[in-house]
This record gives sequence, structure tokens and C-alpha cells, in this order.
Amino acid sequence: MGAGVACVLILAGLFVSVGFWVPRLCNRSRLKSLLGSRYPLVYVVYVANGPMLLLLGLFLYWRFG
Repeated sequence: MGAGVACVLILAGLFVSVGFWVPRLCNRSRLKSLLGSRYPLVYVVYVANGPMLLLLGLFLYWRFG
């Protein structure tokens, strides 16, 4: 059970991380023009949903897998 959840979190973290850095999937210049001074929040959301999910999944896999 724990290994399955860990694998899902690892895959979700990988997809978000890769998707953020591929220019066609995430147009950061367009986001910058839309959000203006709130643009740094994009990086907060990215870190929370990309690398942190990946690290949490790796930790769970290491601990319970």
C-alpha cells in the first residue's frame, strides 16, 4: 500500500517538474504578463507540487517500500 502511494507521488512530482521546465507546456512569459507582481507565487506552487511531491514520494518509498 505505501509503495503504491509513493510511486504515485514520485510520478506526479516528476510530471510537474518536467512540465514546468518545458517551454511549450508552461509559458512563463505569458504567466509573468498575466500575474504581474504576483509572479513569484508561480515558483511557490511549482516547488510545492513538483520537487516536494517527488521528495515525499521518495521518502515514503524508502520508509515503507
